[in-house]
Amino acid sequence: MSEFNDGFPSYEHMAIHSEEAGKKIRRKLWNVFWIMLAITLIELWIGFKAEDWHINGTMLIKVLFIGFTVLKAAYIVLSFMHLGDEAKVFRYLVLVPFIVFVLYLVALVDLSEGSYSKDYRYVIDQNIIDQQNEVKARHAAGGHAE
Repeated sequence: MSEFNDGFPSYEHMAIHSEEAGKKIRRKLWNVFWIMLAITLIELWIGFKAEDWHINGTMLIKVLFIGFTVLKAAYIVLSFMHLGDEAKVFRYLVLVPFIVFVLYLVALVDLSEGSYSKDYRYVIDQNIIDQQNEVKARHAAGGHAE
């Protein structure tokens, strides 16, 4: 049985590179690792200090964490998906719509969903309490809870 041959060099042959190129590739990987580690440690530090700074659950902490997440995602795309090697215009063409979309989602959640729960929290909580009391009353009266 003959091996498939399409005229292209094998992967093993193409992967052979000089020691200088290997050092450059490894240096790039280590740089990505250290930058990602630094961003993650900053996130953890802010998370641990948030309660001391009284910013737990505020919009500021949410924006910070979403910003760090977008920053890490953009850096991964630039490094590992080789977008950083492309022309500057193409980089912006890919990254700017992504960032605008994420900001849109943040605004959507904050302005619509977030304000709904703030404005109607008492009504929602009171409805839940009323339903629980009704179920308890039916159960105490010998009826079946639905």
